[in-house]
Amino acid sequence: MASLIRHGHAATETWRLLDAAALEAWQGGERDTQSPGVLIPLALWLEQPQERRDAVRGSFGVVLQGSDDPTALAADFERIPVVAIQFARFNDGRGYSIARLLRQRYGYRGELRAIGDVLRDQLFYMKRVGFDAFELRADQDVENALRAFEDFSETYQAAVDQPIPLFRRRVA
Repeated sequence: MASLIRHGHAATETWRLLDAAALEAWQGGERDTQSPGVLIPLALWLEQPQERRDAVRGSFGVVLQGSDDPTALAADFERIPVVAIQFARFNDGRGYSIARLLRQRYGYRGELRAIGDVLRDQLFYMKRVGFDAFELRADQDVENALRAFEDFSETYQAAVDQPIPLFRRRVA
């Protein structure tokens, strides 16, 4: 069972990840009343007609793969409360780039979640590029993972979480 960290605290999962068949069942009325919404792959989101996207505002989140182009979502950000970025392998850095683009270039303000092969050692850096939720790999301990955010007391470079580099902060 995966553990979730949201805004620096252990959290209970409230979103369900659906594939095409499960989405069809969900749309047909087979809904889990404990789950406020569902996460669907980008391709399924783009297949939805515009009227449907407008109608489901707030109840659908979108999952991006490392190979997906985040600009495909730019017009829909106000409808999407959660964007999850899938890390197929812990050493695939494309998700970091996508997260930073979503936050800095496109101004996405909703929950940005890392899912898949997410390890404790990555959390500090993921937070720096804009992630605020982390679905840990099943073998990761959430209490140990929470301590990852305290691994470093200072950061030298500017990032989403600290836009001013250290040398400028010291002058001020």
